[in-house]
Amino acid sequence: MAKDESDDALTQMVWGPAYAFYRDSKMLVRRCAKPDKNEFTKIALATGAGFLVMGFIGFFVKLMFIPINNVIVSNL
Repeated sequence: MAKDESDDALTQMVWGPAYAFYRDSKMLVRRCAKPDKNEFTKIALATGAGFLVMGFIGFFVKLMFIPINNVIVSNL
């Protein structure tokens, strides 16, 4: 009897949510559509602009901290 109870618990805890995730993922993929060329271009440009902005921010932060690190290290 304990074997059946553990199988039911396993089914409810593991296979039930896994199957629900599979079913929901399958439905999402069916509903999705490929972007047309114009939409893809907009997304690519926005992503590229975001990479450039984040890169410049990182570069300038690094540039600001180089002299600060030199002051800290030289005082040791």
